Amino acid sequence: MNERDNLGSRLGFILLSAGCAIGCGNVWKFPWMAGQYGGGGFLLIYFFCLLLLGIPCLVMEFTLGRAANASPVKMYQKLEKPGHKWHLHGWFCLLGCVALMAFYTVVTGWMIYYFVSFLTGKSADLGFVEMITNPEVNVIYMLIAVVVGFAVLCFDIKSGLERVSKYMMIGLFLLMLVLAGRSLTMPGAAEGLSFYLIPDFSKINGSVIVGAMNQAFFTLSLGIGAMAIFGSYIDKKHSLLGESINVVILDTLVAIISGLIMFPACFTYGIEVNAGPALLFNTMATVFNNMPGGRIWGSLFFLFMVFAAFSTELAVFEGILACVRELTGWERPKGCFVCGVVIAALSLTTALGYSVLPFQPFAEGSAWLDFWDFIVSTNLLPLGSVVMALFCCYKFGWGWENFVREANEGEGLKIKNWMRPVFMIFVPICVIVLYVIGLMQFSWK
Repeated sequence: MNERDNLGSRLGFILLSAGCAIGCGNVWKFPWMAGQYGGGGFLLIYFFCLLLLGIPCLVMEFTLGRAANASPVKMYQKLEKPGHKWHLHGWFCLLGCVALMAFYTVVTGWMIYYFVSFLTGKSADLGFVEMITNPEVNVIYMLIAVVVGFAVLCFDIKSGLERVSKYMMIGLFLLMLVLAGRSLTMPGAAEGLSFYLIPDFSKINGSVIVGAMNQAFFTLSLGIGAMAIFGSYIDKKHSLLGESINVVILDTLVAIISGLIMFPACFTYGIEVNAGPALLFNTMATVFNNMPGGRIWGSLFFLFMVFAAFSTELAVFEGILACVRELTGWERPKGCFVCGVVIAALSLTTALGYSVLPFQPFAEGSAWLDFWDFIVSTNLLPLGSVVMALFCCYKFGWGWENFVREANEGEGLKIKNWMRPVFMIFVPICVIVLYVIGLMQFSWK
């Protein structure tokens, strides 16, 4: 690895970082979690989690990456004091990205499968359970997701990842606006919007708050270094608080519009909003199969889902690849091949977890996907954000002064001294408390 890659523009950085955040967490996981946790109340708590936890953690992760100009496995080594062991978290960051892709590639394959089914007019018999229990479908489309992702990354970051992400993100937003406009004309739109946008405070409890926090960290890919890698690719012309807010706004906009697409459809066709992970697939397949011109609308919708899924997949793949290249010195093509083989092999557990490789790690009905998600969403994302907060804010780590100096370099919004308690005290304590509550309330058996 002779020369470090850099992004070509600020827009590329914002869209690429937003692309890492915008993905299945917004358009697949967010709607079904909002449905399970009562709609408007969950949405309200989710906003607070993004504002008070998401933005500070994103600023810290961008800042560490830009200051070190390195991937997470090398980032702490460059910034920590001699003899300290913060760099061990860099390995957990790499582990987290790999574990995330062990199930995310399969979900991306599901999106591709549904898109192809609608495009070819074979959507009448689609069903979520039928799909996940079909090993051939799961393995083939997972491999397509892995091969396409690493094929893009074989090129340098400007002509490969940055260029593809720009076009995908623009296409994603255009498709979302068209689909939301169509959904808001459905007969059940008013009832769906009422459920989604008006909080029912009686439904807000500890589980809702923990779920909203985990979703905020999942949707922003915080705590596992996925965002730090893009901080390492950007120049120092703009301060990082403003850039973080831009990314969070784009990410939140996509999540909100996803709900505007989903919930009017649910109430129009009498589909249960608490259907869990199957919500998007069963709901939207039913909607489009019963709608005039449904094949076209279904193809557009699942094309939008494919774009969203690939935006995160490509970004996290890049983080994994950057770590491996810094450790080995490999060029992009060789790194892509090796990383692709490893990710595909691990992803087979999820792809076959509902058929030939059954595994029930937790409550009845859980599978490999739940295992990998537990490692990432429940543990590595929140705990990793705590580690970064302690490292950035305290003298036994990198230190507040160093963190603020780097974060504030360039034009734009600055971190002020009055914000210090939020970063130093509120973020780590709040995340740890919610993490413990989450473990206590987790459905172990």
